[in-house]
Amino acid sequence: MARYIFITGGVVSSLGKGLMAASLAALLQARGYKVRIRKFDPYLNVDPGTMSPYQHGEVYVTDDGAETDLDLGHYERFTGVSARQSDNITSGRVYRDIITKERRGDYLGATVQVIPHVTDAIKQFALDDQDDLDFILCEIGGTVGDIESLPFMEAIRQLRNDLDPLQTLSVHVTLVPYIAAAGELKTKPTQHSVRELASLGIKPDVLLCRAEHPIPDSERQKIANFCNVRKQAVIPALDAPSIYSVPLQYHREGLDEEVLRGFGITDAPAPDLTSWNDVTDRYFNPEGEVTIGVVGKYVGLPDAYKSLNEALVHGGLANRVKVNIKWIDAEIFEEKDESEIVAALEPMHGILVPGGFGERGSEGKIASVRFARERGVPFFGICLGMQMACVEGARSAGISAASSTEFGDTAEPVVGIISEWMSEEGLEQREEGGDLGGTMRLGAYEAKLGSNSHTSRIYDGATTISERHRHRYEVNSAYIEPLEAQGLVFAGMSPDGLLPEIVERPDHPWFVGVQFHPELKSRPFDPHPLFAGFIEAALAQSRLV
Repeated sequence: MARYIFITGGVVSSLGKGLMAASLAALLQARGYKVRIRKFDPYLNVDPGTMSPYQHGEVYVTDDGAETDLDLGHYERFTGVSARQSDNITSGRVYRDIITKERRGDYLGATVQVIPHVTDAIKQFALDDQDDLDFILCEIGGTVGDIESLPFMEAIRQLRNDLDPLQTLSVHVTLVPYIAAAGELKTKPTQHSVRELASLGIKPDVLLCRAEHPIPDSERQKIANFCNVRKQAVIPALDAPSIYSVPLQYHREGLDEEVLRGFGITDAPAPDLTSWNDVTDRYFNPEGEVTIGVVGKYVGLPDAYKSLNEALVHGGLANRVKVNIKWIDAEIFEEKDESEIVAALEPMHGILVPGGFGERGSEGKIASVRFARERGVPFFGICLGMQMACVEGARSAGISAASSTEFGDTAEPVVGIISEWMSEEGLEQREEGGDLGGTMRLGAYEAKLGSNSHTSRIYDGATTISERHRHRYEVNSAYIEPLEAQGLVFAGMSPDGLLPEIVERPDHPWFVGVQFHPELKSRPFDPHPLFAGFIEAALAQSRLV
């Protein structure tokens, strides 16, 4: 019987519900329980696939091709449990499915309403795919009181009545702000938030109180009295020096123990936190450091590259070094001359060009590739970064008009739209000018590696790998021959040999471009080999400077 933990947030947004859910799941998992985390998003987009990274942060892609909220990345990184399509739902998806059924006549003439049709759909999403799980954590996006989240709150209220009393538990994440002028913490925002939640018929069992200063016992007791919970259920959540120390911090404050108590579980095994202690030891006690320049398009919002940022940290953990990330706006490079670009990139021990969409900043990315190639600086290109590496290689081979059809008409389409490919469902086909949402090459696909390639050695001699994709354009296979003549080697191809997956330069210390997104499969306790290898090469580069 799966037990449900419903996680809501109040007072303000960005309190860290997703990180809290991931940390609690990790603690339960460390006690031997099987867990899964789900995200309920109240916005009307069907998924975040067409949303600007500046609005929503990165789009996290699952093995089965779902474009989901970035919180699912936290879930995977902290638990190692691969997310899937059934772990993220939006209001848009719920309403789309209901309207489709209504148009088809599935409701047999009934009036379609929020209650019961919308709430029933949300409840069914929560109850589906239980497998043999012990705990399912359900995070509700937004803040209590938002009009958008009301159907989700009502669905939770109903589920708590539908299921056994010891099968559900409510955790409310709230804020205890410090007023500097008064020199004290204020509990009133938390009281009002809990009252708002109670007005919707949901009584929280555990309060996770975000604060910048320690919460005295007297204030915890005050919150407990006014919010109708035990004092031990008022869990302080102070700012942490690293997200990877959060699970250990929450365990010290008794979060997992209080949650288990709420389910009537008093004989749970002690958690095995060995891997988390090792991660924090490597993070806080590095034996060196490197500086990586990330030349991207959305550097104004770090959440746009959240998984990338964490994967670089994981590469540092694998090599026990601190990774300093310098976010560089690729568009600025288009306004600078060669000497200014060199001055900006020379201090870097490695250069990474990440994925992205659109022409803006592309020439700056190409300039960064050229610098890394000519100076022998470790280079890592991901998705669009790989494509720009191929365009740069073509131009250096004398194909001056080399470009991508994504940026407009070109006489030399080194990169072009991918019109068809093979998936597990069969032949996938797309047309230029069609819908943008959910129409890319999405999810896990296999690639065949050259047996003598550098990349194969990075993957411990593997000849076949599976990685997650999210792209609409591909390197044109018609240009493979001239590119290889220039020094690029196509070290990985799709199983049918039609789609380039990996390029590398054997004459370079470390130059790898991949069409997929390896950052999506990196974990703190299991760093992705490409990031571990890239940071290792950057460390070697730092010793040459």
